[in-house]
Amino acid sequence: MGRDVCEASAAARAVYESADAVLGFPLSRLCFEGPEEELRRTEIQQPALLATSIALLRALEEQAKPEPAFLLGHSLGEYSALVAAGALALEDGLALVHARGRFMQEAVAPGKGAMAAVLGIDAEAVSEACRQAAAETGGVVSPANLNAPEQTVIAGDSPSVERAAALAKLAGAKRCVALPVSAPFHCALMRPAAEKLAAELTRVRFGTPRVPVISNVEAEAIRDPARMPALLEQQVTAPVRFVDCVRKLVTLGVTRVLEVGPGSVLSGLVARIDRSVVRGQVGNLAQLREAASSL
Repeated sequence: MGRDVCEASAAARAVYESADAVLGFPLSRLCFEGPEEELRRTEIQQPALLATSIALLRALEEQAKPEPAFLLGHSLGEYSALVAAGALALEDGLALVHARGRFMQEAVAPGKGAMAAVLGIDAEAVSEACRQAAAETGGVVSPANLNAPEQTVIAGDSPSVERAAALAKLAGAKRCVALPVSAPFHCALMRPAAEKLAAELTRVRFGTPRVPVISNVEAEAIRDPARMPALLEQQVTAPVRFVDCVRKLVTLGVTRVLEVGPGSVLSGLVARIDRSVVRGQVGNLAQLREAASSL
């Protein structure tokens, strides 16, 4: 990911060079060449996604002048949004997400946690299935990503996630899909990771963003840099309220969104939340050139 843009853009290359220097290993080579199993390790994947998203943005800025009214990211993407807003230096963001990924991986032993996407019922029904499952198993399971009106990801210990998925199917879910993740993100099992990340966040200086950033935790526009460390700490264990975030954008008058980063998952989710919002993507060089011509 990002290779074609890096080859075409000096600004994108500078981002990857900075990432390699900050992290002390060749992140750029892993992004461009793999191997995929290494890239999928969350302590590698998180800085890789941040670096690629910002590289794409910087390359876009070489050709056009995007002027967003608001910025929004999904989970890890909130760090990309903060960097894009000028509230967080790229180098600090890379160091934070590298540590965040490591802390998340260390919080739960391999194979002990799980995540699953529940499709076809609303978030309240999924929450009830989680509550019932946790009561039955004595374990942890809760909504982790509220992605679309009828797409909610759950996370927790493996037996509790399995039981919640079974209960969700009984409640009318069309499908429950186990996700190939390395840890159960955005649930109470991530508390040790949140505590470790809090210490790292105290060492970073946050600035006032050029435009407001929509918080995953509150689904509100944030401009106060003093609040950002606590919100990023909470985000590790709290659900990502993406549905509420997108609806907040709409109430604030947003009619068009541009997804900057590898893939188009978020654009697809926006379509499920509000089809009136015009969607675009910048995930590769061809899409970048198309977006630049329309800005």
